[in-house]
Amino acid sequence: MVRIDIRVNPVEQPSNTITLTPDMILKYLLGTDEKIETTILCKPEKTELVTTDLALYEAMGSIKPYDNVQLNKLTKLLESVHIFSHKQQTGSEKPILKEERVEQLRKIALDKQSNKKSKLED
Repeated sequence: MVRIDIRVNPVEQPSNTITLTPDMILKYLLGTDEKIETTILCKPEKTELVTTDLALYEAMGSIKPYDNVQLNKLTKLLESVHIFSHKQQTGSEKPILKEERVEQLRKIALDKQSNKKSKLED
């Protein structure tokens, strides 16, 4: 059997793809980078936001009980971002998140200087 796709109004492909890293996701969830937050909340037209389940896992695993993370921000992230499987992309399982990695991500996310120069600079 042959499948034929007929599209009356072809969907425009995004012209720009932004890959969100674990530190970018953590900055968004903690609210320490306004540019990343704006990009996720008001996803620009013709832009595709992507990440991996590994990046999301590392960011979520780096949240501490005393962090004031709003659940609706996570909901918006899941709505706006296409999440790819780390295993399907690399063929390997996700590594276990260790405290050293958590501290590394938190240092980046909470560092005032790194938040002034966002990875999303024009």
